[in-house]
Amino acid sequence: MVDDSRTETSSQLSSPADHGSVDSGFVSPNLSTVSLPRITLTQPHLQHLNKQLESMHPRDVLRFCRIFFPNLYQSTAFGLTGLVTVDMLSKLDKESPNAQPIDLIFLDTLYHFQETYDLVERVKARYNVKVHVFKPADVDNVQEFEALYGEKLYEASADLYDWIAKVEPLQRAYADLKVAAVLTGRRRSQGGQRGSLPVLELDDERGVVKINPFANWSFAQVKEYVAEHDVPYNALLDRGYKSVGDWHSTVPVAEGEDERAGRWKGQAKTECGIHNKQSRYAQWLVQQAARQQGQEVQA
Repeated sequence: MVDDSRTETSSQLSSPADHGSVDSGFVSPNLSTVSLPRITLTQPHLQHLNKQLESMHPRDVLRFCRIFFPNLYQSTAFGLTGLVTVDMLSKLDKESPNAQPIDLIFLDTLYHFQETYDLVERVKARYNVKVHVFKPADVDNVQEFEALYGEKLYEASADLYDWIAKVEPLQRAYADLKVAAVLTGRRRSQGGQRGSLPVLELDDERGVVKINPFANWSFAQVKEYVAEHDVPYNALLDRGYKSVGDWHSTVPVAEGEDERAGRWKGQAKTECGIHNKQSRYAQWLVQQAARQQGQEVQA
């Protein structure tokens, strides 16, 4: 697992008081799903920035964002695009050594491949970057997680698993670190909901600006950069994987398949939850509570 002086780990459950009016999802569906933003951009301003950033090289987008956005972090699962981001930022650090550092946020679901945990250590050693690790609330390992929620929660209730393992920890990360803007590794070429991705987008519910510096890059461009700059990457990519998530929901990709075809194979979902609206999970809780109440009445 990931644990040294360059790593901060959090598994303490966030409370409604910690987030002001942020939706606390499965805790209470009655709370507001909106968090006050640390940065305010009008829609015309956002459209103007996106128009200017669209044709810029990702390195220039990153250079701009380091100056423009305070409390800027990078959220990453150490996929290829996230690794290219780390490498480019390290080169920008040499240009401007006094610029604000951009730490990483890593959601440790406890179900990552060992190869992913190994990669985290290699990245920290190579780039001397600080990694803030956020785990599911109140647990430190799979045994504790399954003691609370049972085995294979990811099969029994995928939405609940997404909330506990990913959505709530990310919400906690944003609150604890006072995140104003966050860099992601999403690209349009990944398909699905990402096909029309802008460079900048407002996450009104979480109160942060999401930045997608590589929105218009292809998988081939990312791979070319990794090879040219000797960027460390997940050993699973040499075994047929293209997009790596939890071991229970990730399989190798066949020749000609989409980049993310190996994620949730055979299922309708294309996202793990952190890029879905928080209100979706509050709504899910209301539906679950109504279903349970109906079952109790029948009993």
